[in-house]
Amino acid sequence: MKNREISLSPVPAVLLAIISVQFGAAIAKTLFPTIGSAGTASMRIGISALILLLAYRPNLKIITAKQWKIVIPYGLSLGAMNLIYYLAIERIPIGLAVTLEFVGPLILAIVGSKRLVDYCWVLLAAIGILLIAPWTNNRLDSFGILCALLAGAFWSAYIVLGGKVSKIMNDGDAVTIGMLFAALLVLPFGFLENGLNNLTPKLFGMGIALALLSSAIPFTLEMKALGKLPPRTFSILMSLEPAAASICAFIFLKESLNFYEILAVICVVIASAGSTLTAKK
Repeated sequence: MKNREISLSPVPAVLLAIISVQFGAAIAKTLFPTIGSAGTASMRIGISALILLLAYRPNLKIITAKQWKIVIPYGLSLGAMNLIYYLAIERIPIGLAVTLEFVGPLILAIVGSKRLVDYCWVLLAAIGILLIAPWTNNRLDSFGILCALLAGAFWSAYIVLGGKVSKIMNDGDAVTIGMLFAALLVLPFGFLENGLNNLTPKLFGMGIALALLSSAIPFTLEMKALGKLPPRTFSILMSLEPAAASICAFIFLKESLNFYEILAVICVVIASAGSTLTAKK
């Protein structure tokens, strides 16, 4: 089992992480009415940290000062990204939130690109984003939009810092320690919101599933991929997020897709596949 996990190539790892995260996001939104967005984020990150601690049991005594300087901001960006994203999807549709959040990694992809073909795939992904952005005719919550954009900024930081920490630390240790610092950041907001006081055994069980789907599994997979893919390639692959979010929202939250949204899905899928085919080794 261990050997199979290690041999997983970076592109399938990213795709599996995307699917896992979006299924988790659909579950998370069903918990908001009971424990709130900050409470849901706290339960997800907190349980994820415990799961990873039991799985990897990192030796904190051997972590060097150089590693601490990278893994701490990595963990804090991870926690901030997830907390702010949950604040966003509490107020606006998941597909729109993911689309706006992707502005951060898209800018990172443009900045990091040096070949013309990279700009072509980014342009195609951008067209998809423009098509999927006006997903709702309802009046949008401005704070929700701001949170989605801010989550995108932290997502970019997570990509850059994750790529750096994966080169100087063991994958499991990096994700586990990063998740611990993410929990330290997020948990106080969960208690302040008072949502954690409403936990029941059933909700806690859903929290475990949420932690596995949205944090423990995808972040471990992404860490493996970040160590092998350049940031721009990783960013373009993540353009599948709006498509995956749309599909999961349709399955679990009954949010349907119109013609332009289906066209947007096709654009981002082609952009992701094209970036994978033309990416440098």
